[in-house]
Amino acid sequence: MKIAVDAMGGDHAPDVVLGGVALAVKDNDVKVILVGDSERIKPQLDKRGMNDLPISIQHATQIVSMDETPSVVLRKKKDSSIRVAFELVKNGEAGAVVSAGNSGAAMVAACTVLKRLDSIARPAIAVVLPTRKGQCLLLDGGANVDCKVLHLVQFAIMGSVYSAYALGIDKPRVGLLSNGSEDTKGIELTRETNALLKKSNLNYIGYAEGRDVYNGRCDVMVCDGFVGNVVLKVSEGLAEACFDMAKEEVLKSNIAKFGALLMKSALKRFKRRIDYAETGGAPLLGIGGVGIVSHGGSSEKAIKNAILVAKKNIKTCVNSHILEELKQNSFLFDAIKKTNGSALRK
Repeated sequence: MKIAVDAMGGDHAPDVVLGGVALAVKDNDVKVILVGDSERIKPQLDKRGMNDLPISIQHATQIVSMDETPSVVLRKKKDSSIRVAFELVKNGEAGAVVSAGNSGAAMVAACTVLKRLDSIARPAIAVVLPTRKGQCLLLDGGANVDCKVLHLVQFAIMGSVYSAYALGIDKPRVGLLSNGSEDTKGIELTRETNALLKKSNLNYIGYAEGRDVYNGRCDVMVCDGFVGNVVLKVSEGLAEACFDMAKEEVLKSNIAKFGALLMKSALKRFKRRIDYAETGGAPLLGIGGVGIVSHGGSSEKAIKNAILVAKKNIKTCVNSHILEELKQNSFLFDAIKKTNGSALRK
């Protein structure tokens, strides 16, 4: 099983990426194709003593930086490492792509090269978040800022399938993120989506509030990419702030320091539960293949886990299950076409 890894993607590429690849290929029955500037990659492999590992290099002359617009992979950088990685999947040379680079560019490259799944209007970034009772899959994590009813309904279907087959959750509970649990809450978009999802074959539990992202009430949380990305950034900032404030309080007292020492193992387990490096990366759902995007600041551990997530996605054949679920809920899309979404809430 070969995974194409964007060696030039991320804040600390290629060093951290290569370290993560080394961890992944050891004892995990996976081969990696490093995509990027071979003149920068090869010396690093030699330096790290990685030449005997199941790793090959696919040269790419261009890099898409974090601050560039995603469309640059279409217009100016057709030989970028992220686009070439998806070309390897298209040509059957790799089974999946992993990138910690520009997530927007990764989505554009995936849609351009691998295309979208049949009937999928817009792919989505699905982010696995820790909860009090396990995990919650939030989508869209930022790929689609302006969404319509059709998009949110398809996000719900894709999220439910991914939770069932990739995360192993039986009958995933799907919630629609809103500003209250009552049907009268929300905006026109969420009210119309809520009305449709109630008629679906999904295990839909209705509106969910922000607190439900982490309390374990939902296994899948659906929202547009603008809201989803805000949720992720706020969550990341809150976690960092809580750790910093707790550390400040501990350092104020010797008794608190002693107490923290006694709790050291518990604190490590807690940090592990909320560390994004444990999940590795977020799948791009709705594309005609497997693509995993990781945080730009990913550590070696995060890159390793992203590669293992890609391997698991290949084995579970999530896309075939998504297509099947779309067929079973095709009546929802017929309703959207007939009413154009305007009368669904009546």
